[in-house]
Amino acid sequence: MAGIWIFKDGGSQLSQRPKEAGRRTKLIYSPTNEVITSHEILEEKLRAHGWVRYPLNDPDLIQFHQSPSSVLLISVPRDFSKMRSMHMYDIAVKTRHVFVVRDA
Repeated sequence: MAGIWIFKDGGSQLSQRPKEAGRRTKLIYSPTNEVITSHEILEEKLRAHGWVRYPLNDPDLIQFHQSPSSVLLISVPRDFSKMRSMHMYDIAVKTRHVFVVRDA
């Protein structure tokens, strides 16, 4: 069975959608083991590896690209508090050996 067992008040229940309140992921800049906590820090680290902000008039997204000839594009929410693990993994996959995603 998929899910997790929750034991509470002497009983148990199988939860199909485990709560992620206690499990958060963090984007880590590998060379310095630094946790990325803002767009400013993220942009600084990406820029050091050849990524630049892509001009975009979307009120909800910020995008970065590596070079004019590259088709790689990183999209993140403009509100850093809305950054989810899918965004972090997208960054980590497109910038191998630079960023990693870890559970907090």
